Amino acid sequence: MVIDDQKLPALLTIKQVSTILNVHITTLRRWDKNGKLKAIRVGTRSGVGERRYHREDIIKLIAK
Repeated sequence: MVIDDQKLPALLTIKQVSTILNVHITTLRRWDKNGKLKAIRVGTRSGVGERRYHREDIIKLIAK
């Protein structure tokens, strides 16, 4: 898969990453829990925050 990393925002939503990697959102949540692809939490939605992913982490995962 070829992506133009210059067009990607610095932080991606779980939905954006799901689309880029072609995996289900639940898979991304499991990867975060297991440490395969760590997310950061932003905001205060439901007291836990929404997951965001660093562009560089996604690019590294694709490159593997």
